[in-house]
Amino acid sequence: MKFTWPTWWITIWARLFLIGFLQLTAFGLLERWPRRLPRWVARWVLQVAAVAIVVPFAAALAYSLTTLGDPSPWYQSKEKLAGCGSMIGAGLLFSPWIAMSALYRHISGQAQRQALSFELERSEFARDALDSRLRLLQAQVEPHFLFNTLANVRELVDAGSAQASQVLNSLIAYLRAAVPSLNDTSSTLGQELDLVRAYLEIMHMRMPDRLQFKIQVEDAALRIKCPPMTLLTLVENAVRHGIDPSEVGGQIDVSVRLQQGRCLALVSDTGVGLGQDHQGKQASQGLGTGLANLRERLQLIFAGDAQLSLTALSPHGFSAELNFPAEAS
Repeated sequence: MKFTWPTWWITIWARLFLIGFLQLTAFGLLERWPRRLPRWVARWVLQVAAVAIVVPFAAALAYSLTTLGDPSPWYQSKEKLAGCGSMIGAGLLFSPWIAMSALYRHISGQAQRQALSFELERSEFARDALDSRLRLLQAQVEPHFLFNTLANVRELVDAGSAQASQVLNSLIAYLRAAVPSLNDTSSTLGQELDLVRAYLEIMHMRMPDRLQFKIQVEDAALRIKCPPMTLLTLVENAVRHGIDPSEVGGQIDVSVRLQQGRCLALVSDTGVGLGQDHQGKQASQGLGTGLANLRERLQLIFAGDAQLSLTALSPHGFSAELNFPAEAS
């Protein structure tokens, strides 16, 4: 018993499906084969030509397979021969345009993916450069901090202070706690304020009659992310360039509060300020390096969304206010 196709529509769709399948196969094969073509041959031209060339053969094969049950070959029937010719004509007319449209979408998608890949690669390079620059600045902070601390120890030894041994022990304990955190790229205000408090207590032991300090901070601010050594740099400057050069000393106030999604940290002192110290030297001399480093670190970390404001206080003293986004750790 020979097979016969049940309806005209099923037969037509089967023929179209077979023709389209063979065209798609030819299109896909020529996308990867041959791997190399002469420079004067564009691959897309080869693919479009293959889609057109395969139409007559695919139509003939489709008619042969769908007329297997007929008593006579399909090419001997004028009606089927005309139908095959119409199908070949329609295929030659529309298939190349459909293939070119598919190629255009494919090329456009590749261009978008390549552009995204380049943008991702550029972002990774920019982030690596930013991390390298930030680590370089962090590396500059460490020796600056250590040299200042050792300078304080030397002053105690030179002065023959009775508390020199006690202060030295406190400094050693403080350095053990502080130095490991110098290489971290992120810290919290709580950790930063612990270092500030320990540093001020040591400085208070060194000059108990000339240094007073007060720290006020909102509890919610303790979990806010903060670049390491940020507040400590400001407090060090207040001690070194404000209180230490003054014969009468002064007070350092550190306050931190949150306001409308921002963190406001204020370090002020009643030292010599921007005037001249008792030795006639410019009191603010030496502020530049530490603050310039701090400004650059803030720029790299917050991308311009952090501000450091410096204000001279009356009758004397200095105030540094830091404003940066409040992001909880």
